[in-house]
Amino acid sequence: MLKVGITGEQSEKVVYENTATAVGSGVLEVYGTPCMLALMEKTACESIEPYLDEGWGSVGTLVNIKHLAATPIGMTVRCESELLEVDGRRLLFAVKAYDDEGLIGEGTHERFTVNNEKFQNKANARGEK
Repeated sequence: MLKVGITGEQSEKVVYENTATAVGSGVLEVYGTPCMLALMEKTACESIEPYLDEGWGSVGTLVNIKHLAATPIGMTVRCESELLEVDGRRLLFAVKAYDDEGLIGEGTHERFTVNNEKFQNKANARGEK
């Protein structure tokens, strides 16, 4: 059962492949904002998986984050998520990211729980029109 207070944590090392240069979000070899966002979504998503019924998952629908500091190649980025609100199928998370020096990003992330098969079938049908 989903309840306020569920937390998650994920980490990844900054390598060339997750820099702004590599992902096309800038020209500097620092941790890319899209990569920080992806880590935040992954952290929130995986934190609730054990609490979902079989065949159910979640999809991201809204992100409001700030990237506060640049992280160079070689450092590790750690993300934390906390489930702040449960409103039916709507979930709101606080997300924060840190490197070896401190806070590098923070914000909120909204997800909705979905029946995986039904959601996938509906998405596939969009491509058949």
